[in-house]
Amino acid sequence: MTTVTAQIPADWPATEERARAVQDGLRARVVLDEPGPPPGTGTVTGVDVAYDDARDVVAAAAVTLDAATLAVVAEATAVGRISFPYVPGLLAFREIPTVLAALDALPCPPGLVVCDGYGRAHPRRFGLASHLGVLTGLATIGVAKNPFTFAYDDPDAPRGSTSPLLDGAEEVGRALRTRAAVKPVFVSVGHRVSLDNACAHTLALAPAFRLPETTRRADALCRAALRAAAYPA
Repeated sequence: MTTVTAQIPADWPATEERARAVQDGLRARVVLDEPGPPPGTGTVTGVDVAYDDARDVVAAAAVTLDAATLAVVAEATAVGRISFPYVPGLLAFREIPTVLAALDALPCPPGLVVCDGYGRAHPRRFGLASHLGVLTGLATIGVAKNPFTFAYDDPDAPRGSTSPLLDGAEEVGRALRTRAAVKPVFVSVGHRVSLDNACAHTLALAPAFRLPETTRRADALCRAALRAAAYPA
């Protein structure tokens, strides 16, 4: 496995005002009219991030799986300094540089990228999955553990049941039951994938647990990388 050091770009936003302006500029580039790769084909990569705020350290992991078998194909981690203060709605600016470094360190194309977070299901319709997709050109989806601020009805109990995740009358994602009678996950489009396909991918990636295997493996790997990080306190 490869581990690299992430660098904060020289022009990275340093203020909320600048970050929101960047969001506004990039949001118009999100592609919503492509279906994305068929579930169970090619590769799929999970990305996740862990922080140690006391040491000003962030670690990201990218774990690539064979989409048909869910076997691990490649892994990479990146460690760096936290690139932006904690501001709700702007979390991507804390994570993107390190996530990009981890993706770049993979020895193979990532295929579809699954983010532990949001895409269109974001107050400004531009969460981490959308931001990452626009910057890389990759097909991306967000699979979150909670619905953020959006409303939904509880899906029916069987696995595969869904209900709309709503901001008023607008469907910004779906609550998806990946295990029967277990709390749903919250799926949204990032870039170059349809919502139907995003839900199908999520189900295919979660044959035994609530969370997709991509998320489970990336979460464990980034936490291990954070514990091993040599940055001083």
